[in-house]
Amino acid sequence: MDDTHDIRLKRLKFRSWHRGFVEADLILGGFVNRHAGELSPAQLDVLENLLEQPDHDIYAWIVERTPTPPEFDTEIMTMIKGFRDEAHKTIGGARGG
Repeated sequence: MDDTHDIRLKRLKFRSWHRGFVEADLILGGFVNRHAGELSPAQLDVLENLLEQPDHDIYAWIVERTPTPPEFDTEIMTMIKGFRDEAHKTIGGARGG
């Protein structure tokens, strides 16, 4: 990996963990920690564009409280929803629920 890519990943991690909305931080930060290193530059572009949106909108799309607008209904959003579902199952299982 080159320095530019490493810097990009560090910025994404910071942005995803410092959203100002705890639920969004946990999902987006966890997703970026786990998957950002595996994403292509084009996928990182999509993720960066998504992170430009308001936290409450992103969270509502992830938990499917509101429909994801077509321009954000991407492979990355599908991956984030899958990550959230898997984390929810793991946490729920740890709590016995």
